Amino acid sequence: MPNLFVIYVLFIGLFASRTLGTIYGMLVGLFLDLLLGQQIGINAVTLGLIGFLAGVFDKNFSKDSRMTIMLMVFGSTLLLESLNYLLDYMFLGINVEIINFIILLAIEIIYNLILTIILYPLIQKSGYYIENEYKGNTILTRYF
Repeated sequence: MPNLFVIYVLFIGLFASRTLGTIYGMLVGLFLDLLLGQQIGINAVTLGLIGFLAGVFDKNFSKDSRMTIMLMVFGSTLLLESLNYLLDYMFLGINVEIINFIILLAIEIIYNLILTIILYPLIQKSGYYIENEYKGNTILTRYF
């Protein structure tokens, strides 16, 4: 099944700021841990990391390219699920089933990419609105 929270935290970090992306990621992850998780903190840490990395991506990559956004979603989903699996293995002692993990990871990445393609125009429009609200228009402040 797709993980909309990865896409949500990634776009908050890209359009708002690295700090807000990290905070939103940790809050959403904590909510998921309390609702679904067996161990509190695993999703909070991994989604907080995704929010932080999204802020780093904001400085280094263009948000206007759909292909760049899709690569970010691909990498973020891969990182999130791999870290969740590794942390679950370390703290909960789950069995290592690499083949099943790879199959589930591939399906989730494909679902996330399809949702990104479908939702990209809406996310981009609302993202630039959020960016103007949080970051403001700072073009003139560089020159004066």
